[in-house]
Amino acid sequence: MIEVDGRALPTDPEGYLENLSDWDREVAVEMARQDDIELTESHWEVIEFLREYYDQYQIAPAIRILTKAMARKLGREKGNTRYLYKLFPQGPAKQACRYAGLPKPTGCV
Repeated sequence: MIEVDGRALPTDPEGYLENLSDWDREVAVEMARQDDIELTESHWEVIEFLREYYDQYQIAPAIRILTKAMARKLGREKGNTRYLYKLFPQGPAKQACRYAGLPKPTGCV
C-alpha cells in the first residue's frame, strides 16, 4: 500500500501498483521519495519512455531490451546500463518500471 494525496493505493509485496490506472506523476514522486531519490528530468525521460513502450507492446521491458530501445530512440549516451543505474540504483528496469506504474519486468532484470 502506498499513500499519495490522501489516496491509499494497493501495491504488491514489492511495491508495484496493483492497478495500472492508479498511476500519476505524484505516485512516482512518492515512490522515489521513499527510496530517497528526487526525480529529475532525466528520470522522467526514462519513466515516460517506459510508459510509451508499455502502451505500444503491453509489456514492461527487461534491462537488455530497455537499453537497446532507449539507445535507438534517445541515443547511446542514455541507452546504456551505466547511465540507467546512476538514475535507478536498485535496478533500472525494476525500479523505473515501479515508478512508471508498470508491472514488474520479466526475465533478466
